[in-house]
Amino acid sequence: MSSVKTKTRVLIAEDEAPLRNLIELSLKANNYDVTPTVDGRDALAKFDNSPEFDLIILDIMMPYLDGFSVLQEIRRRSQVPVVMLTALRSGDDIVKGFTLGADDYITKPFTFREVAARIEAILRRVAWLKQAAPEPKVLRAGDILMDVDTHQVTVRGEPCHLTPIEFSLLQYFMSHVDQVIGKQELFRSVWGYEFEGSTNLVEVGVRRLREKVEPDPAQPRYIHTVRGAGYRFAYFLSP
Repeated sequence: MSSVKTKTRVLIAEDEAPLRNLIELSLKANNYDVTPTVDGRDALAKFDNSPEFDLIILDIMMPYLDGFSVLQEIRRRSQVPVVMLTALRSGDDIVKGFTLGADDYITKPFTFREVAARIEAILRRVAWLKQAAPEPKVLRAGDILMDVDTHQVTVRGEPCHLTPIEFSLLQYFMSHVDQVIGKQELFRSVWGYEFEGSTNLVEVGVRRLREKVEPDPAQPRYIHTVRGAGYRFAYFLSP
């Protein structure tokens, strides 16, 4: 008889031993099953040998394979949630991480409390998606078609490949047509935690989504910015 998994499995890839050990011990103290790795190549090997991880934490600057390369390889195989750790604060690096499919981004230095909050928020979002109604549900807005159950999106008749966070963001917009949605609400409902004024995760997420679904991202048809208030999704049509 196969054993039932009772703990959340987390893969950590971090080459700085003190930081890796701190995260590992803290997660284990909170009843997580943790697999630590010291570089990108080791992380990818561990993932390939045991792909049943619930979440992956990746440092960007690692030997052999950097975090971006590892993330890219993981996304070819799986949609497992991935949190990036980095000392880099460049907006381009954040955009690159989300482009490759990262679910969240934490800059160093950080506290374990922050890491734990991000992990718990992502796992809550994943659990919520798994509890969706079993019957097919399709959302349509103009030439955007979303099948919620299969996580497939087409735009102007062509497949549109979205990262997990982009899919959740688009689903939230399409489920709240013509409503003004603030950044704090998006953080709470899509990312799963309270808004932090110092981060631009929402802006980056919206920009990336516009680049994939808008005919002209510079003049959005669907995702409109409401100055001082947030965003509004327009042109929703019932299927």
